[in-house]
Amino acid sequence: MRHLLLAGLASLSLSGMGQAQDYFPAAGDADWERREPATLGFDAGALQTAIDFAIAHETRAPEAWGAGIDARNLEVMVPLTWAYEPHSSPIGELRPRGAPAGIIIRNGYIVAEWGDLERVDMTFSVSKSFLSHVVGLAVDDGLIEDVSAPVSDLVADPLFHTEHNTPISWDQMLRQTSGWSGTLWDKPDWADRPSRDNPASDLVAGPPVPGAAWEYNDVRVNALALAALHVWREPLAQVLDERIMTPIGSSGSWEWQGYKNSWVELEEDEELYWSVSGGGHWGGGMMLSAYDQARFGLLGLNRGNWDGTQLLSDAWYERSLTPTDVAPFYGYMNFFLNRPDIDGAAISVPSAPPGSFAYLGAGANMIYIDPEHDIVAVVRWIDSGERNGFIERLMAAVTE
Repeated sequence: MRHLLLAGLASLSLSGMGQAQDYFPAAGDADWERREPATLGFDAGALQTAIDFAIAHETRAPEAWGAGIDARNLEVMVPLTWAYEPHSSPIGELRPRGAPAGIIIRNGYIVAEWGDLERVDMTFSVSKSFLSHVVGLAVDDGLIEDVSAPVSDLVADPLFHTEHNTPISWDQMLRQTSGWSGTLWDKPDWADRPSRDNPASDLVAGPPVPGAAWEYNDVRVNALALAALHVWREPLAQVLDERIMTPIGSSGSWEWQGYKNSWVELEEDEELYWSVSGGGHWGGGMMLSAYDQARFGLLGLNRGNWDGTQLLSDAWYERSLTPTDVAPFYGYMNFFLNRPDIDGAAISVPSAPPGSFAYLGAGANMIYIDPEHDIVAVVRWIDSGERNGFIERLMAAVTE
């Protein structure tokens, strides 16, 4: 593993935070300090109302699928969810999930917990947030000198050197505006989340001009993961482990998986590498415990600083939280911004601070981060349409 000195990262910017956090949990979740909600500015009854809401609104199988569908059996749920897509068959692990679970942190302390927080479950598109952090580390280390430069400048793979793909930048791939076109791991870009009425419409229309449109497309996300692998020339899970997960005291039980067919041999290197997935759309992706998700959320709350050590630069979080021109509710993947002024925004809560944001994944999985109130909330397996309802109730529980 490369260990390059990071320049200019000594100072920590916590703009917008209520106060600098002085407690960070050591490794070992059983020893993570707990506090009564009232001691950290919560109304305990109102906080329990938010928790009860999350439990009561567990994601369920659509009624249209008929009786007898187990919503926790992802081997059934995931293929049914995207059955309308061409090439929708899974190519990675689909792990049965647990019951609703969550954890609420303030100032680093646990104030509420529910469900099985040690269970290693799929997180779907929360995986994208881990991917963007690994790309951010490559920028901090100088492996990627300019995010506005074409990916093709650093990646020799022919998939990045077609007429359409050659000019695509790292920034566009991180913002999901790249329009990257091609087939990766037997999945063509046009077949991911196409029109339900006309699944081949994107094939006929062709990919958008790079930078012109925001499209939530896992083929393109996986292309970014492959590009990052070319840059690091090390498994991305290893980079994440050594630079992020071990320093923040994670349990070590997490897994970042690829697909059965996503093994690659890099140029001038005889070793095979597993190119990981940026989501669980066809299986795989990041699988981890709610406690580890909470630690990752605390790192985001503190903009890359963990107990005085800057693991990822504040500048990277500044980029990640900058709205995308054609999708102002979205920063770098998978930073969803709180935008009540935009119809259809995934996080749209007027009572929550405008600086709050979330890492989101199907399921639904959410790591909600509120710098103004020094709050991190992990919510697992809540109906995606009720995420905002949970945040509203969480905000109603804050007394100071």
